[in-house]
Amino acid sequence: MPDTAIALEDVTLTLMGNTGPVEILHGISLDVARGETIGLIGPSGSGKSSLLMVMGGLETATSGRVSVLGQDVTRLDEDRLARLRRDHMGVVFQSFNLIPTMTALENVATPLELAGHRDAFDRAAAELESVGLGARSGHYPAQLSGGEQQRVALARASAPRPDILLADEPTGNLDGPNGAAIMDLLFGLRDRHGATLVLVTHSNTLAERCDRVVRLRDGRVDDARMRAAE
Repeated sequence: MPDTAIALEDVTLTLMGNTGPVEILHGISLDVARGETIGLIGPSGSGKSSLLMVMGGLETATSGRVSVLGQDVTRLDEDRLARLRRDHMGVVFQSFNLIPTMTALENVATPLELAGHRDAFDRAAAELESVGLGARSGHYPAQLSGGEQQRVALARASAPRPDILLADEPTGNLDGPNGAAIMDLLFGLRDRHGATLVLVTHSNTLAERCDRVVRLRDGRVDDARMRAAE
């Protein structure tokens, strides 16, 4: 495996809006080392979530090059991109994105089954235990609180032991105590699995828990040098 988990070279992103093309990202170059934790911060509309989506191959860069674990994702078709995400990435969104007709255990086990793991349900149960939801594994999302649903989403993202965790405002829909608990769990999962973590957040306090803070403004890297306080 390469020492660099994610590499972006002069990446741009232009999307179609109601009044025509909108330039979202402007020539971003950024390297994220394996095992590093990056906090992406900046005002609303600065391009944080779009940059995360490009890193995960969920949005296609208009120009430039995006490499993930040595693979140029700008050259991969949808099937190969899906396999790369399945085998190497975990993604946590602000909205929990759980399947409402599946139990917590089934939500966590499904991506493991799709990846061909024969012990999918055993691993899913262990991951739910690790986020404090062992006793709630048979409950459906509608029977869980927002904080519990986000714990299920974290368990689902981390169960495949991904090399990279991408988190987009994972505490945005939660109150203060639940948000703090989710962040503790997220950083704990990073430490336990040794994953590279890229975190989009509006919170400077959360960003300072990362190894490096990358500040975006108007779709450009404004500052990538600020280090977390010791």
